[in-house]
Amino acid sequence: MEQRHLGRTGLRVSRIGLGTLTWGRDTGEEAAAEQLKAFWEAGGTLVDTADVYGGGESEYLLGRLVGALVPRRELVIATKAGSVPDPDRRFDGSRGHLLSALDDSLERLGTDHVDLWQVHAFDPRTPLDETLQALDLAVSSGRARYAGVSNFSGWQLAKAATWQLAAPGVRTRLASTQMEYSLLQRGVEREVLPAALDLGVGLLPSSPLGRGVLTGKYREGTPADSRGASASLAAFVEPYLDEAAGRIVDAVATAAQGLAVTPLQVALAWVRDRPGVAAPIVGARTGAQLAAALSVEALSLPEEIRRALDDVSAPVHRYPDQDWSTL
Repeated sequence: MEQRHLGRTGLRVSRIGLGTLTWGRDTGEEAAAEQLKAFWEAGGTLVDTADVYGGGESEYLLGRLVGALVPRRELVIATKAGSVPDPDRRFDGSRGHLLSALDDSLERLGTDHVDLWQVHAFDPRTPLDETLQALDLAVSSGRARYAGVSNFSGWQLAKAATWQLAAPGVRTRLASTQMEYSLLQRGVEREVLPAALDLGVGLLPSSPLGRGVLTGKYREGTPADSRGASASLAAFVEPYLDEAAGRIVDAVATAAQGLAVTPLQVALAWVRDRPGVAAPIVGARTGAQLAAALSVEALSLPEEIRRALDDVSAPVHRYPDQDWSTL
C-alpha cells in the first residue's frame, strides 16, 4: 500500500487507515485479529483508536494483538483523548485529564508510546493553550511521537495550528486533524480543509463511506444485519438516507457499474485522493468488509468520473466561504 506523509511532518502512514470503533464491542478478538493481520499484510500501517471506544476495550484489544500478531515497529498507532462519559460535559481538554488519559491509554495498549495522539474534540471550557500544552508535554516526554486534533471547526483548527507554529522547537506542530469526510459529507471543504492545507495539517477522514450508505446497501431498504437496523447505530445512519443522499448514491452506483468495480471502491477512491487527505479511516465489522476496502488500492478514478461525482455531491458554498467574488 502506498505510504503518505501526514501533513507537513516526517511521519508516513498508509493511505488507508484501520479504524477500531467497534473493537471490544461488536468486534471480538478473533475478528479483530483477522482484520489486523489482513491489514498489515496488505501494507497497512495506520491503526486508529480512542480511549472511549468500547469503554477502553478497543485499546486493550489492540494492545493484546500488537506484538503477538504484528510487529509494533511496523504500525502507526493513533489514539485520542478528551471525550468523557459525562452528560453535563462531553469533552474535557484540561491538561490534567488529557495526560492522565494518555497514561491510561498506554497501559491498555501495552506500549510506552503512541505514534499519533489526538485531542478528540474542542473543549470550550478549557483555554486552548492549556489543551495544546498537554500535546507538547506528551511529545517532549516521549509518550507520543506526533500530535493532532479531531472534530475541530475551521477557526479552532487554524487557531490551534497557528499557536503551535508560533514557537517552533518548543511547541509541537499539529500533524493531523480527523474529521468526517465523504461524498455525503463535504462540510470540511468550507473552512477546515483550506486551513489544513495552508497550515500543513494532514486530514484523516472518518466515515469515508458515508456511514456505510455509499456502499449502496440501503438502496432497496435497510438490511437486517446493517448498522441502520441496529438499535445503537440506526440514528447514526439515518441522516444519510434522505432523497439528496440517494441521488449521490445512485451516481456512485452508476460510476461503479461503468468501471466494473463496486460502489464502495468508487466512494473510497474519491475521498482518498482528495487534496489534503492523508488516509481515510475505514471501520469494518468483518474481515470481508475490510478486504473490500483494501481492494481499492489499485483503483484511480478517471478524471471525468471524479468531476461527475464532484458535481452531483457539491455542497453549497456561499458568502463568506472561500471564493465568493462571483456572487
